[in-house]
Amino acid sequence: MFEQAAIAVQNEADYQLLHDRVAAAFSGTRVDLFLASVKARRLRVRQFEQILAAGLLGEDGSRLYQALPVSDQALMREFYLAQVERVPADLRARFAGIYAYY
Repeated sequence: MFEQAAIAVQNEADYQLLHDRVAAAFSGTRVDLFLASVKARRLRVRQFEQILAAGLLGEDGSRLYQALPVSDQALMREFYLAQVERVPADLRARFAGIYAYY
């Protein structure tokens, strides 16, 4: 069975701030608005760096992400992509275009 290695976060303050923004974007009623904003910007939902650059996770989201060490960036990407995959099936079907791999 796969077990993820425990990697300690190095820049706790910036990591937690960005983590909270991602969690808020994928929370109950806000996930619909977040996915709609991704679609409006003509991005794919898995394009994390482009979503940050577009300001969809806060004006300073990209700066916060760039300030993180590489290991923290990897943890943040992994957390974000896990949230992307937890979106309910009905919403994923409604926003199928931004979930597509093409």
